[in-house]
Amino acid sequence: MKRIVFSFILLCLMSCTSEKSLESIGHILSESPSLTGKPEYLDSPFVTAGNRVYMVGHQDGSFPELGWHIKDEMGGIWNHPIKLMDGFDLHLVWKDQTAILNKAQTFVNYPFANSQEYLIPEKDLKIVRYQFVPDDKEGLVVQYLLENTGKTVQDLKVQFVGHTDLRPTWLGERTQMVDSIDSGQYNPRLDAWTVKDSGNPWYVLFGADQKSERHCEAYNSYAGKGISRQLEYSLSLASGNEKTLTFFVAGSYSSGKAAEETYANLRANAFTYLSAKKERYRALAEKTKLTIPDKKMQEAFEWLKYNCDWLVRTVPEIGTGITAGIPDYPWWFGVDSEYALKGYMAIGQTDAVYSTIRLLDSVSNAVNGNGKIIHEMSSNGAVFNDGNINETPQFASLIWDMYLWNGDKAFLKTYFPNIKKGLHWLMAKNDGNKNGFPDGFGMMEIHGLDSEMIDVATYTQRAFADASKIAAELGDTTLSAQYQKIADELKDKINSEFWSEEFNSYADFRGTDAQALHLIKDAIIRADTLNKPWAIAELKQTQKKILKNPAPGTRSFVLHHNWVVNTPMEMGIADSVRAIKALNTAEQFVNPFGVFVTGIDRDVSAGSDDGSFKGGKVFSYTGAVMTLPTGVQAIAENNYGRPDKALEYLKRMTRSFGYALPGSMYEVSPDYGMMVQAWNIYSYAEPIVRQFFGLDPRASEKRISITPQMPSDWDRASLENVAIGDNEISIYYTMINGVLDIKVSQTDPDWEIKVVLPKKASISYSTEMESARTLESKHKVTFIGKGALVQIESEFH
Repeated sequence: MKRIVFSFILLCLMSCTSEKSLESIGHILSESPSLTGKPEYLDSPFVTAGNRVYMVGHQDGSFPELGWHIKDEMGGIWNHPIKLMDGFDLHLVWKDQTAILNKAQTFVNYPFANSQEYLIPEKDLKIVRYQFVPDDKEGLVVQYLLENTGKTVQDLKVQFVGHTDLRPTWLGERTQMVDSIDSGQYNPRLDAWTVKDSGNPWYVLFGADQKSERHCEAYNSYAGKGISRQLEYSLSLASGNEKTLTFFVAGSYSSGKAAEETYANLRANAFTYLSAKKERYRALAEKTKLTIPDKKMQEAFEWLKYNCDWLVRTVPEIGTGITAGIPDYPWWFGVDSEYALKGYMAIGQTDAVYSTIRLLDSVSNAVNGNGKIIHEMSSNGAVFNDGNINETPQFASLIWDMYLWNGDKAFLKTYFPNIKKGLHWLMAKNDGNKNGFPDGFGMMEIHGLDSEMIDVATYTQRAFADASKIAAELGDTTLSAQYQKIADELKDKINSEFWSEEFNSYADFRGTDAQALHLIKDAIIRADTLNKPWAIAELKQTQKKILKNPAPGTRSFVLHHNWVVNTPMEMGIADSVRAIKALNTAEQFVNPFGVFVTGIDRDVSAGSDDGSFKGGKVFSYTGAVMTLPTGVQAIAENNYGRPDKALEYLKRMTRSFGYALPGSMYEVSPDYGMMVQAWNIYSYAEPIVRQFFGLDPRASEKRISITPQMPSDWDRASLENVAIGDNEISIYYTMINGVLDIKVSQTDPDWEIKVVLPKKASISYSTEMESARTLESKHKVTFIGKGALVQIESEFH
């Protein structure tokens, strides 16, 4: 019986000629989260994301030439390591009028798709353009929904113009990828244009789900070696009716046959793929599901989980990994991943974590062979920068942090050999004066700032401490002791030799007087250009002190007030006295959106401007406030028991959520640089999951500690479905009238849960279903479900 009904439904779908399409992208999207963009940002970028193909255009539906990494070429449709198209246009042609759909009135973003809405009031026509990229496919689906809101029939021609540009990605010349002129051929069998790069097996096809009436060449205004080709369709719309016209774009960097197969696959299965992607994103939302009083921050956290998926890039011949940002960093980075993956793990996106680590490790081993971790690799496999100094120690800490979540000893064994080689390289080759501080560029990309950097020193200390734990876990107690000794010595040296009592801050760097004087000269020019008189006065005062009191060798200098001076607090190695002083000092270098990358760029009023970031004609981070420094500051505040201060930094960051692109947060706050940035998730997941909720996983021991450190504004908060090993945990927190109530549940009953409360009292007991105990008649901890021993301890924070 079921089979007969199913067959009948299929027959109806195939034969019915209803004016309304049953296969509508809008219908599938109707119950999904969505955010509408601001009218004033319609001429700014958006992304339609996919792990193989993605599209970048403007929110108004146009495709301007944009980007700087490959000048004016970072927009359009990309199938890395090649570009497919600069974009496309849709022309609506009547006898008396032609309209080009490139000035949408409304942009709407969905977690896995987006749309533009166009109105042509004189023709009583409303058009919605939808687009999405199926998972794991080298193609894109675009659907136009046209609705006649008037009382007369609309007869018109619809012309789809595709602007191809089959060209290599950045650094293509290093892998013998040489761009040639595109050539096009109409394929009558597929009723589509097939375009090929004349010198390479690079293809793109585009066509529709309806029969075209005409195909021809079209005008191409884009720079480069691409061409434009047109397909024309007739459309008749009765009063009050709507119709859809769906286009498919498919590409390949290997063969025309592969492109044709993808094209046919998309035509046959597009809506099945869309429904599957919808369900996958629904599952992403349920992982590490946050509920808090601040609904905008809650929404930002949810969408950052979507953003994380947008940034996964797969090139099968090379690998899969998270990319740094869109549109100009759509390839793989060491340090960006080392921050971001900690957040990815906390939100349960573990496949991206493991594939990215595997990619970074294998490529670094092939390129460097000494444990040094690469900095930047294009999607064609060409490594641009084989590594800055900080990336190697940060990789060691990343591996340990991931092990806390997965408890997989084989994982440790896989990566520990390169960690050992990397730490040896770090100290043997980069510590010329053998004082324990490696020399070289860290996070700050300021010319000449490459001596003993505070962030390199801090992350090196953390790396040895974490490597000591890895060695102990793998049974090498001798090496563990050696590494811990180095870590302990570095911790003492950082607190003594990098500290500046004059500035109540850790120094930017340690170097010679000559280096400092040269950097001061450049910094004065920078401050003068930005009209920061306070910074000029401070720099000149430091200059005078150096000249009046010269010193041989190296010493510490505070010049730029770079955000990295806060890394000793981020890593928790600053002693509490210095930490509080430094955290208070850092509050001077903020604006309403967060922390300045370089402190001397702030206003004398501590950055009161909360408007759009005014970037220069040449892309630069000068004057920038960024999410990573702001997140680091939140983490630092939490490490020293100041969650309300931490929350303030999160609130600053959240002001930039959706500021320009709905559902996303720009790299430079609020609306400059990358419109999607990987390390944003570190800036939220680390302070919220690991610190506010106090989640401390120990998967190898099947043990989880929970030490809540909630900001006072959050009297009710929950974090559900946090994946730890093969377990999932949920935490429900309330603080009403000074009474703390915590409920905890997990999916695996064999794990031990320890809850550490913020008052002095302790109790340990085994639990059964709905067990509860009361401490000092104030605090209640309820364990929901059967579980192993639950310990409740107390600790003052």
